[in-house]
Amino acid sequence: MKPRWEVGDELDERTLPPLDRMRLIKYAGASGDFNPIHLIDEAAAEAGLPGIIAHGMLMVASMGLLFSGYLEHGYVKTFRSRFSGMVFLGDVLRVGGRAGGVEETDEGRLYAFEVYARRGEETVASGEVGFLIYEDHG
Repeated sequence: MKPRWEVGDELDERTLPPLDRMRLIKYAGASGDFNPIHLIDEAAAEAGLPGIIAHGMLMVASMGLLFSGYLEHGYVKTFRSRFSGMVFLGDVLRVGGRAGGVEETDEGRLYAFEVYARRGEETVASGEVGFLIYEDHG
């Protein structure tokens, strides 16, 4: 059954596993982002960081996980994001969001969501997602 959200509906919040070095290595390989502050302790220290930090785009991808269960019905049409904190090894993030609007289009129903990634109560990334549910042509 296709999802049908109302303004104010919350997406099921997801708690991610603690960030480990292997996830950063895999993401670096998949993305091509081998900036050493994401992978090498000494490089992070030389940059004045207290430890290696996660790739910002990995945090965006983590927020995108909120929509993976709905991809048979539609797709992420737009995704704007901003970073407001650093994520370090061992951090546990929660990702979630809320429906902020809906619009009928020729393609289908376009939902607007506000999404976030939080470590404890600190928001480390946030954004807006437009998720399109395909129009029925039946």
